[in-house]
Amino acid sequence: MDLSLLIILIHDISSVVIRLASVALIPGWHKPSVAMAWLLVIFFWPIPGLILYLVFGSFKLPRQRAERHEKVLESLDRSCCAAWEAERPQEKDLPDDLLHLLRFASLAEKLGDMPPTRGNAVEILDSTPEMAKLMASDIDAARNHVNLLYYIFSRDEVTEPVFEALERAAARGVSCRILVDYLGSRSFLRKDAPALIEAGIKVVGALPLSIFRRNPLSARFDLRNHRKIAVVDGRLGYMGSHNMIEPSYGGKARGLLWKDLTMRVEGPEVLQLQRVFMEDWYVETLELLDERAGDIHFSYTGEHILQTVPSGPSYRTENYQRLVVTALHSAYREVIITTPYLIPDESLIEGLEVAALNGASIKLVIPRRSDQFFVGKAARAYYDFLMAKGVRIFLYDDGVIHAKTMSVDGDLCFFGSSNFDIRSFALNFEINCVIYGKRSVAGVIAEQRKFLDASEELFMEEWEKRPFLLKAVEGVAKLMSPLL
Repeated sequence: MDLSLLIILIHDISSVVIRLASVALIPGWHKPSVAMAWLLVIFFWPIPGLILYLVFGSFKLPRQRAERHEKVLESLDRSCCAAWEAERPQEKDLPDDLLHLLRFASLAEKLGDMPPTRGNAVEILDSTPEMAKLMASDIDAARNHVNLLYYIFSRDEVTEPVFEALERAAARGVSCRILVDYLGSRSFLRKDAPALIEAGIKVVGALPLSIFRRNPLSARFDLRNHRKIAVVDGRLGYMGSHNMIEPSYGGKARGLLWKDLTMRVEGPEVLQLQRVFMEDWYVETLELLDERAGDIHFSYTGEHILQTVPSGPSYRTENYQRLVVTALHSAYREVIITTPYLIPDESLIEGLEVAALNGASIKLVIPRRSDQFFVGKAARAYYDFLMAKGVRIFLYDDGVIHAKTMSVDGDLCFFGSSNFDIRSFALNFEINCVIYGKRSVAGVIAEQRKFLDASEELFMEEWEKRPFLLKAVEGVAKLMSPLL
């Protein structure tokens, strides 16, 4: 037999075998939407599709990483976080307008293993330079430790004050640790980390890249640590959507500036941020930090009730997605969502529809121009469907909106690192804060309304006029959206 004919025969037989095996196995390993998307890829492109599936198909963490996470959760004695219990809101102490949220707080605690805390002081920051300068000032006042965890960490003209403050802190004996995502901060790890290590600062890359999982701590290539956390002496904390990089991200979106929000917190909530950092640090290094290191003196004078909810593939369920959908089902007045990336799953779409049917005005603020072509096209494919369900879509024009927030009926709010897409719900390690009460939520809603004021509402009549070719591209992207 001619060699070329033999190659064709092997290719054809293997393609059939791959298709049949995929139909038999993949539906049992994934949700229907994800399974259908993978089957579509494999049926049209059997051998390359199989390779892609082997690299990107599994949502599960390697066994060693999962075991480390379980071990550190067992090792962290909740008594070291006695402040959580001391400042847990009691039903008798809560105003009537918050009592209906106790059940929601209980669900959030079951998912994230951390209760709501009261007595927190909060400051919302919307400027990257302002955040960097304020954090540098807090680091300069540090006496015991500084713990930073960021998806993107970069030394540039905006973040330079933080780097200099870290070097000064290390020089006076403060323990400084930086944990960054290996992919998001690969340039920093290569260029800037060696000098910091030389200065006495511990730098670790999370989720090291290993496409075929040769490293027992690596997962599929695109499972990333997307969290943004800073903790100073266990007393002050930062969390939100800001990465540690100047707001144009090196001109990533043709010079447009990223618009983010970060929350600076003082109070018992900081210990919950600290705990999430400790979990991630242990998984990467096997070093169990002492959460009580140094004297922590909280003022407890703040008025805000906050609750940290971490999420990611190390948890048994999609924590943040469950909370978002639950909140939507209870909404009856107004829901405002800001997110840079929108790829809703079936549950999120149903939640938005239920909220609209219950009479809630739903306002969704997303960037007019996405920095990611395929993800942006997939999101656009849902616009007409969402508008038909009663969702009002606002396209943000003043840069790239990157703040990830959701307010519900003016007394409940989500604030953190998670986008409203399948990737953030299921694949990335994220951290979000639940904010309770009208006065506490008011500051975030004020920022949301600023984003609304800088946006233009999209109407169905206008949207339906876009070219057929563009609709076709969006349709293909939508088919692949469960894999994005």
